[in-house]
Amino acid sequence: MKQGLFTVKENTALNALVYKMVLFGDTSAITSAGQFVNVQLSGKFLRRPISVCDVNGDELTLVYKVVGAGTRQMSEMQVGDTVDVLSGLGNGYDETKAGERVLLLGGGVGVPPLYLLAKNLLKAGKTVSVVLGFNKADEIFFEDEFKALGATVTVATADGSYGKKGFVTDALPETYDYFYTCGPELMLKAVYKATNTSGQFSFEERMGCGFGACMGCSCKTITGYKRICKDGPVLEKEEILWEK
Repeated sequence: MKQGLFTVKENTALNALVYKMVLFGDTSAITSAGQFVNVQLSGKFLRRPISVCDVNGDELTLVYKVVGAGTRQMSEMQVGDTVDVLSGLGNGYDETKAGERVLLLGGGVGVPPLYLLAKNLLKAGKTVSVVLGFNKADEIFFEDEFKALGATVTVATADGSYGKKGFVTDALPETYDYFYTCGPELMLKAVYKATNTSGQFSFEERMGCGFGACMGCSCKTITGYKRICKDGPVLEKEEILWEK
């Protein structure tokens, strides 16, 4: 974990509620796809946890959804503004367990952390299929960015307004060796039931501290409770125990 000041290089809307922010600063603490950062906002007591979308040298890309006062404040930041960031948080995805044919499943704001993962896996020579799930067509983002990497991309919308009608589990490819997923809990539960291989799940939990001190984001596993911010956010399929 490292704390530092980052400078805003870009902060643009991808759709009505989702924004892409590019920051410039020390990214050395970010060592794997699936990690997150904690952003300090003026006047807010708690930092905001945001998944890492991409890292390119000293550039850090965050894609976030405006859901409250904090993320609204982020959306109003201007190029040249500085922001205090805790980086290198969480365990990230273990890419060494991927087979040759890898499936990535993302729902809504669970899509961004899969971008860096896809880039790394493709660079390692893997065949990558990506399924992106959204409620409707005007919520879609990053379809073209995944295609530009060289991944095979399928989009599912719940209302059928674009791509495959239904959810990510309705658009699973016939063959894959391993999968990675990130999204809301209902989606993750459905993916757990629908997939037939091992895989890794990145959980979206409300976090207080972001580094394991407050125990506010604990999740039950076969080895006891794990803190999503510290022991996660990535858990392996075989260790997850779903709360009823």
